[in-house]
Amino acid sequence: MMKGLFFYPLQLALSDMKMESTFSLRDSILLLVFIAVIAIVLVIINIFSKNTSGRKSGSGSGSGSKNSFFLGFSIGKMIRGIGLNHEQKKMLDFVFKTDGVTDVEKSLTTPALLDRHFRRAYRAIEQSKSLNAEKQHKLSVLFSTRNLLENSAIGTIASTRELKENTTLTLSTVREKFNVIVVSIKGENISVETPKTILGSQIKVSKGTRLSVVFFTKSNKGFTFNTRVTGYSSMHGVPIMLLSHSNQLRFLSQRRFYRRHTSIACFLYVVYIEGKGKKQRLVVDKRRISGYIADISVGGCSIKTTAPVNVGARLKIEFEQGEDKVAALGQVLRINRKGVNSIIHIRFLKVTQKSMNLINAFVYDYLTE
Repeated sequence: MMKGLFFYPLQLALSDMKMESTFSLRDSILLLVFIAVIAIVLVIINIFSKNTSGRKSGSGSGSGSKNSFFLGFSIGKMIRGIGLNHEQKKMLDFVFKTDGVTDVEKSLTTPALLDRHFRRAYRAIEQSKSLNAEKQHKLSVLFSTRNLLENSAIGTIASTRELKENTTLTLSTVREKFNVIVVSIKGENISVETPKTILGSQIKVSKGTRLSVVFFTKSNKGFTFNTRVTGYSSMHGVPIMLLSHSNQLRFLSQRRFYRRHTSIACFLYVVYIEGKGKKQRLVVDKRRISGYIADISVGGCSIKTTAPVNVGARLKIEFEQGEDKVAALGQVLRINRKGVNSIIHIRFLKVTQKSMNLINAFVYDYLTE
């Protein structure tokens, strides 16, 4: 009996020990897996940090490796949907690191800051010791990135409650159009100055009238929205028209390429097509036509000249930018004649990569200090 009493608790103890042994083995395996995962993560972080440091020392940019990780994440979040390819995203990262940017959102939504970053990146590429072909390629990627950002909706507003006072709104009804100034956006309505005729008399638009509105921000981004007249009031003795707020603003697409007004002396050469089929070739007339470029982008230009030119004509355009000569093949789209002068609007058909980079550098004013 004492034996039974002795062996019974002993059997329980052995069973308990077996269970504890099984649990410890499973726990050990989980622990080893956890340690392995941590080790792999640390190795990946170490490799990433070294690669980032290498890029930093190679490009001469001013951001640390840790900062670069968060910078890349921020850029990806902000530029989603713009259409930048992998090479352009890398260029944007280079632009920001070159100027030591830490507040990505502020830079992307502030045109003056963004322009400064791209200007400095342009100088960094220009002053690099890369081969000319590689340098020109990098500059072309830089400007293609800049053009996409120029026409993006980054930094746009989502509601009329974000409008600034003194913003000019262009209001359109079915029959007429007029401009008004925003006085206040507080409360349930947009308060604008009551529209007036050319003679200064007030235009009374009926309450409830639906209006289409267009306006531009200080960064020259255009928007449109629909509203209606909710009533009239006065503010500081000034008659006010009240418009309903809107949360459905639509971004207006701009020109594909940024354009700059200027006055640059240029020469034009008429280009003819000789031969047929595969034997066709372009022949440039040796006689040159003088003119002045009135505005230009990498997509085309407008030229003021007194020479007779026909719509559809192909022209070789030449002008100088500093010590460099810019050349492009273009076609006349339309002509505006004013007395002896003509403004011919040209679409570029063929531009060398170097000439395109020089045009972009001029358009964005990166050629001057």
